[in-house]
Amino acid sequence: MLEPIHSTVVVPAPPEAAFRRFTDDIASWWPLASHSVGQEQSQTCVFEARPGGRIYERLRDGSTALWGTVSRCDPPHRLAFSWHPGRAPETAQTVTVSFSREGTGTRLELVHGGWERFGTGADAMHANYARGWDFVLRQFTAPAAEGRDAPARV
Repeated sequence: MLEPIHSTVVVPAPPEAAFRRFTDDIASWWPLASHSVGQEQSQTCVFEARPGGRIYERLRDGSTALWGTVSRCDPPHRLAFSWHPGRAPETAQTVTVSFSREGTGTRLELVHGGWERFGTGADAMHANYARGWDFVLRQFTAPAAEGRDAPARV
């Protein structure tokens, strides 16, 4: 059984702002060119921050690729969602993200578990995501740490 992946970052913003950046502003920081279904064909990504909301990318041809579905949304404290970008929903893992105040900033903790549902290739995918979440969360923190917004992808 594969253990859940844990990734943690601290951002110099209050939890409300960090939560909004993670959800409403995901298109401004998510590295679509390298971490998406369509990669160079990806135009933007959307996080519908409500139970039942979708997390998806829109491709240049107008099609969409579902990444997951929100199961819990408790702003600005916690999110939970299924995660299966480009794969069938029955292979989905579960991702939880918590936002807690740390000094004048926010500690974001991401836990990605449920690897037994992935099936064949879970070991390789787990290793890939262990590196991948750290890279993605660095993109989340970099513009905030510099005190400016990243350009939105349209």
